[in-house]
Amino acid sequence: MTATALAPAPSPLRGRRPLGVAVAGAFLALVVLAAVFAPLLAPYAPDAIDLSASLVGTGGEHLLGTDSSGQDLLSRALHGARTSLIAPVLLLAVAAVLGISLGVLAAWRGGWVDALVSRLTDVMYAFPGLLFTVLIIAVFGAGMTTSVLALGLAFTPTIAKYTRSLALSEARKPYVDAYRVLGMGGARICALHVVPNLGRAVLGYLVVLFGEALMSLATLSYLGFGAQPPSSDWGLMVQEGQAAVVQGALLPAMVPGTAIALVVVSFNVVGVWAADRLGSR
Repeated sequence: MTATALAPAPSPLRGRRPLGVAVAGAFLALVVLAAVFAPLLAPYAPDAIDLSASLVGTGGEHLLGTDSSGQDLLSRALHGARTSLIAPVLLLAVAAVLGISLGVLAAWRGGWVDALVSRLTDVMYAFPGLLFTVLIIAVFGAGMTTSVLALGLAFTPTIAKYTRSLALSEARKPYVDAYRVLGMGGARICALHVVPNLGRAVLGYLVVLFGEALMSLATLSYLGFGAQPPSSDWGLMVQEGQAAVVQGALLPAMVPGTAIALVVVSFNVVGVWAADRLGSR
């Protein structure tokens, strides 16, 4: 009997996405499309005020109701998806540039450089991320730009430690010594070979962090430190709709709150799956 005959047949389920991941991915795709085409899909302008339609429930004119100012919640949620999705991407981009640079530098150089970077990240870990961010905002002022940069710094030590652990393992692989024997410089080996080989695992980790980044920005907006009126950011919408809950109107806070929860959960589901797949290659 040949070796080919002894080989197990490929499973028909191999490579297929689990149902939960497929559903979460489809939902995220719809959210992204809704954000891109928000001006075409929204029935009203997000800042259109109609006091005569204050706290109107769901109906033909307002599918998801209105807030206390008569602003259409569906329109605000669609336009708010842009800020709520783009801001975490920018946040993670800032954290990734700083964190990957520090992590790779610490692992590649070792010695006192590794010790210095490790102590620096430990000091940043001593402060809760949200408290660290609020302190920066207190100095430079509230706003989405400040929030993105401050949270980017807060996320940096997490990415730096994760990247350092990967880079330490990668730097010990035989191909690094082979390139050294060929006369290639250390900086060139690191930039052209080590860092690209970390890309898949780091990308998967960033996808996992996206949900946390979105939630952190929404929290800052809810507390009044992030997006400012008349923005339609989801976190700010929850804060503005809180007063209507006392009057028995749940939709102004429930609509953006549900959107945040569903997007965060979906990104966590997709992120964990992506991290496993990318990290295993």
